[in-house]
Amino acid sequence: MKKAFAAILAAVSLGGAVYAAPASKVSIALIVESTVDDKGWAQAMHDAILATQKKYGAALVEYNYSEKMKPVDAGSAARQYASRGYDLIICHGAQFKNLVLEMCEDFPKTSFAFGTSAEKGPKNVFTYMPQSEETGYLNGVIAGLVTKTGIVGVVGPVDGGDAASYNRGVVLGVKASNPKAVVKVAHTGSFNDFVKAAELAHTHVKAGADVLTGSAQQALGALRAVAEYKDKPIWWLGQDTAQLAIPESYKVLSAASYDYTAVIEALIAKRQAGVLGGESIPLNFANGGFVFKFNDSVGAALPAAARAAAEKAKAEITAGKLAIAWRDVKY
Repeated sequence: MKKAFAAILAAVSLGGAVYAAPASKVSIALIVESTVDDKGWAQAMHDAILATQKKYGAALVEYNYSEKMKPVDAGSAARQYASRGYDLIICHGAQFKNLVLEMCEDFPKTSFAFGTSAEKGPKNVFTYMPQSEETGYLNGVIAGLVTKTGIVGVVGPVDGGDAASYNRGVVLGVKASNPKAVVKVAHTGSFNDFVKAAELAHTHVKAGADVLTGSAQQALGALRAVAEYKDKPIWWLGQDTAQLAIPESYKVLSAASYDYTAVIEALIAKRQAGVLGGESIPLNFANGGFVFKFNDSVGAALPAAARAAAEKAKAEITAGKLAIAWRDVKY
């Protein structure tokens, strides 16, 4: 009975799918605009591929990556990987969409993937879409209960993709736990502008915000700005759990993370089954695509009531009992 129950849990954690080891070797290339140790967007995908490689062994999962690739430069790297016979090329960012769609016809036997996007691409292009309104909602619930000023600041990259759903999830979470609180949202206009993100964080604080959050690589710049307020009760809610293990972590109350392992496993399984693309793969709490952690070292800054409220919301979201209508949020 215990073994059967464990099997059910395993199936649930991957959205009902249990993946076996690849029947033959699969080669994966990752292209990112940031770096694979950016404590955020790029590292989350890199770590997932490494975890999959460790699980099945390097003999079955070959992996290589290219960092600091602007879309204008990434085409050359992607074409080199494709020409070398790589099975799966992941261009990690919506900014690579046009590149992938232009290139896929030249390499019909290669599977390409990019995200975030919920649209279905050509027959050899996969997309993946984190339903980040879920993690945003949890951080928003905490923000609403923690803020003393009643003002929460959000530092976004652009108003699109999973960043848009995350930000709106934050707004809904704050309103659910503290209807009187105000959420101020600002965008840097870039996924990788650490300096602008820091500037916006300082602007939020000057406007009265005492709890801040943000997503994408550039969010690390905002967190570093929050960390400058060493002796003030200014707090951060992270969109990557790596932020709980860096020097600035003393300002982080909680953090969510994308676990792209479910996506990588699905991509490998689909390709080995003869499906080269044409599908979109979601990430959510239900399929194990998200991780959410509290920072136990911040003490009373994170009240038990805030933890309990976030845990309750997470359970309801995972069970499908709480729908987050993020598309209805206007700002």
